[in-house]
Amino acid sequence: ARFTGWDADGGFAELAVVPEAFAYALPDALAPEKAAPLLCSGIVGYRALKRATLPPGGRLGIYGFGASAHLVLKMVQRRCPSTDVYVFARNTSEQDFARQLGAVWAGDTSEPSPRKLDAIIDTTPAWKPIVEALKNLGKGGRLVINAIRKEERDKSELLNLDYPDHLWLEKEIKSVANVTRRDIREFLELAAELSLQPETQEYELHDANRALAELKEGKVRGGKVLVMR
Repeated sequence: ARFTGWDADGGFAELAVVPEAFAYALPDALAPEKAAPLLCSGIVGYRALKRATLPPGGRLGIYGFGASAHLVLKMVQRRCPSTDVYVFARNTSEQDFARQLGAVWAGDTSEPSPRKLDAIIDTTPAWKPIVEALKNLGKGGRLVINAIRKEERDKSELLNLDYPDHLWLEKEIKSVANVTRRDIREFLELAAELSLQPETQEYELHDANRALAELKEGKVRGGKVLVMR
């Protein structure tokens, strides 16, 4: 896969030409500034939630709490209100944000879950959350890795895998590769139906570098949106 703004130029273009098959009409209920995070982080979160196959009334864990994770929490609250969500994040401000949005518990990435979880979605680029998440899964639980890439810097964390604690009792690991066009159509309809509104921070295009610097520093609350005026 090649990603605009990462592998190919154009991520900060004011205008773009795309194939008609990959252009989607936005529901009237969604303002462009609110729809922008839905068209990436929201849809991949939707795909991850589908892959998690969470049982009715089950317990869901989320590692990392950025643009995608906070939308997963909002979707779960609206579609599966009996589901308890547990959030694991390094940043205490992200933990506080998760509690404000309705997480029943929020703690550090390395903290043990108060209860075993039926499914976990990992939204981080690091390896340590994989090891920690597997430890917190219950019997037959499923870990879904919702990340474009994993960084090399902490790959040695995988050496801490212990078969009885992390993998036994038929635990599963799934990845999310790319969303389908059907996913996008389904999710846009669902977002309009649920009035799904992401938490956003808006920046003028000339402030793009500031937005990127804040992302690097972990200053994240929902999604960051560049506004073309």
